[in-house]
This record gives sequence, structure tokens and C-alpha cells, in this order.
Amino acid sequence: MKIAHIAIWTRDLEGMRNFYMHYFDASSKDPYYNHTRDFKSYMLSFSDDCKLELMQMPGIPANKNDIRKQATGLIHFAISLGSKTQVDELTSQLKIDGFKVISEPRTTGDGYYESVVLDPEGNRIELTV
Repeated sequence: MKIAHIAIWTRDLEGMRNFYMHYFDASSKDPYYNHTRDFKSYMLSFSDDCKLELMQMPGIPANKNDIRKQATGLIHFAISLGSKTQVDELTSQLKIDGFKVISEPRTTGDGYYESVVLDPEGNRIELTV
């Protein structure tokens, strides 16, 4: 078994799509649009078989997660970049470009090399080797 995809509700569908395509080399299918529900989505694909669905629909309430606190439920997803150098470089570039870095690159107690950044809407992304 494997996880087929992760989905994120978003306020700025095009902005989020551009972020993941620009910084993570995601490719995008054509948008899906359900006129009845005014639901729009993009399915983004990464170099392996991993996919990210970005979704937008009126009436979806804002996320109540606080970036300074942890809570139950899905808290982050990790993207493997392939090397420590790539983790360092992308973390630095995202910081330069004005994105929030929650945790600078480091080796964790369980041996992972990672940083944690926020996407444009505050979702946590763990950048790892």
C-alpha cells in the first residue's frame, strides 16, 4: 500500500499551485471544475508517484491551526529533496523569498536532516533528505 495523495483546501488556488510548481518542480493536470458546487481543484504530481490535490470552494472556513502550537490531526507533510545541500538551499531560498521558516535545517534526535517551512497559506512542509 501507499498514500495516493494528500489534499489541501486553499483560498488562493492559483497561488498555491504556482508555489508547489516553482519550488518543488510539481507538474499540474488541467483544473477540475464542478459547476454545481463551485468546486475547483488541481492535482499536482511530483517526480515519484506522490500527488498533492489543491482544492477551493466557497464556504470552506479558515483553518484554525496556530503555527506556534501543535494540535491533533494532520500537522505536516514531508518532501524529500535528496541531499542535505538541497535542504539547506531550498530552506534558504524560501526564507529569502519571504516564506516563514519554522525550523532551520538540523539533524533531529532520530537522525533525520530536515527543516520546516510554511507554504503561502501556513501549511507546514518538512524538507528532508
